[in-house]
Amino acid sequence: MTTMKLIRYLVAFVFITSALMKLLNSDLENVFINLGLPSPVQLMYAVATVELAAGVMLIMDRYVKNCAIILMFIIIAAILLTKVPALHGGFVQALFHARLDIVMLGLLFILYRNYPR
Repeated sequence: MTTMKLIRYLVAFVFITSALMKLLNSDLENVFINLGLPSPVQLMYAVATVELAAGVMLIMDRYVKNCAIILMFIIIAAILLTKVPALHGGFVQALFHARLDIVMLGLLFILYRNYPR
């Protein structure tokens, strides 16, 4: 298995799992509602649908660069909306809460930059 294939599968796993949690766990609706965004529940389902579709596309080795761009946008939005406010609790604490998002952003960047298609 190549490194890029492993990265694709790992990124797909995280986003598919995240999508399924949004679709199956009604508790996450409150998280989106508390963000103060318009139509938060519909937005949550839209994000989940995009995450699920992009994750499946990554597994199928289709539109990898496009999926990486879309998922980078989602991760950056998640960091800005949920992790930056955590800075009030302290810098190290905010970094701790953002660690997976930061790693995923890095892996998506690697996929985008190094993927042949």
